[in-house]
Amino acid sequence: MNHQARMRWRCRRGMLELDIVLQRFIDKHYAQLNEHQHEQLETLLSLPDHDLWDMIICNSDVPDEALKPLLKLLQQS
Repeated sequence: MNHQARMRWRCRRGMLELDIVLQRFIDKHYAQLNEHQHEQLETLLSLPDHDLWDMIICNSDVPDEALKPLLKLLQQS
């Protein structure tokens, strides 16, 4: 299984809305991400579903300013 396929599996979450956004993100943007952005995605995926969802829909602050560009891509997915 390649890295993108593993990440697609890792993006399966407990919230349908989050599943949809993350799967679209993987399909649309994952291949263009650099290694640092892959690490940032791993950081985001380590967050609880509701925390991540709140950041994506702008209901909460982003804990690390460096994550904002990647979140922007997620919000566009």
